[in-house]
Order: sequence, then structure tokens, then C-alpha cells
Amino acid sequence: MSDKLSNSSLSVCERFYSIQGESTWAGLPCLFIRLAGCNLRCRWCDSTYSFEKGETCCVAELVSWALSQPCPLVELTGGEPLAQAGAYPLMDQLLAGGKTVLLETNGSVDLIRVPLAVCAIVDVKCPGSGMLDSFCRDNLERLASRRALGCRDEVKFVLADEADFFWALDFVRKHRLHELASVLFSPVRPGLDPERLAALMLAQNAPARLQLQLHTLVWPEKRRGV
Repeated sequence: MSDKLSNSSLSVCERFYSIQGESTWAGLPCLFIRLAGCNLRCRWCDSTYSFEKGETCCVAELVSWALSQPCPLVELTGGEPLAQAGAYPLMDQLLAGGKTVLLETNGSVDLIRVPLAVCAIVDVKCPGSGMLDSFCRDNLERLASRRALGCRDEVKFVLADEADFFWALDFVRKHRLHELASVLFSPVRPGLDPERLAALMLAQNAPARLQLQLHTLVWPEKRRGV
């Protein structure tokens, strides 16, 4: 990587080591790099603190920090990480350093530049989020092409109520998302009761995985650094 890319600056909200609380990777130790700033304002957002400008770091510094840790798994999250150009060389260099890289993105940014070796965890915003029209429709094509090349991406729906559930289920079936990626249904808490969501998924034979935020169960009083 060129010195110019290595020195690309990023606004970082926090970086920490914790247990992965979401996705099919839940339960594994993971390094997290949370970038600051987001282009969306979901009603139920649990990381509003990431909206503000963070600490300025260069890509090389973040890569050095991650590679100095024995943990093989790194997640780039936000905010919206793809809103910052430095996210791409950061992912490239983490991969080059031998890390397994996860990307959590809100789905509003085209995935075309995301490295194929990265596991993209892509949100589709439901009506209850207040951000219904934010999804980049080109990402349906991106997920299909990435799957054809062997990627194992994931698509996440955060559900505020039963209306969100039925909207998400229709979206999954209409676009056959379960054939392109692992599909995750995650209830807003408080909001949609997990037991009720489980019942709905069973009744509708939903082609999705029920996801609870593991870190909120382990550390219910902590909002940051978990």
C-alpha cells in the first residue's frame, strides 16, 4: 500500500476488544474499530454517541493496533464506516495482515468497493426505523455477485414491531435474500418482545436467524466498549 493510503485519516469513535454480540459470529472474541459519523438517524439507534466527530487516526496506526493484538477477528463498524474513504485501505491492510474482517454497514452505501474477503453485514432499514428509503438497491446485485464469488455475507433487519417483521419477511422472500446471504432478524428492545418474534418466525417459517444482542445480555449496563 502506498504511503498516501497508509496515512489516510479516519475519524474514530472508539476501538476496543470484546465479545462479538451480533451476526453469525456472535460469541467470538473480536476487536472493534467504530468509526464516527453516520448519514442516517434511526429511531432506535443504540450508538448515537458515534454521530459526533471522533479522534483522528491514520490507517497505519489502526492497522498497527489491530495487528499487535492476538485476536484474529476484527469488525469495522460505526456510525457508517463506508462514509469514510479511509475505510477501504483499512480493510485491505487488515486482510493483508492476516485478520478476518467483518464490516457492519447500514446498507445505504454501495458495496462495490468492499473487498471480497470481507464479510459484509448489511442492514436493510424497516419502516419502524424512520429510514425506510435509505437502502441502496444496487446492493442486491452486489450481494448476488459476491455470493457467486464465494462470499458469505449477512443481511440484518432490526424490527421495532410486528409490522416491521412482516415487511422484512416480504422483502426477504421477494428478493430471495436467504439465497444470497445469511438473514438475521433482530428485535428492538424494549419494543418487539423476543418471544413474540420467535413465535412469528416459527409460524411463518421465516428463512432467517433470530438474533439477540449478546453483549447487552452480558453487560446490560454498558453502552460503550462492548
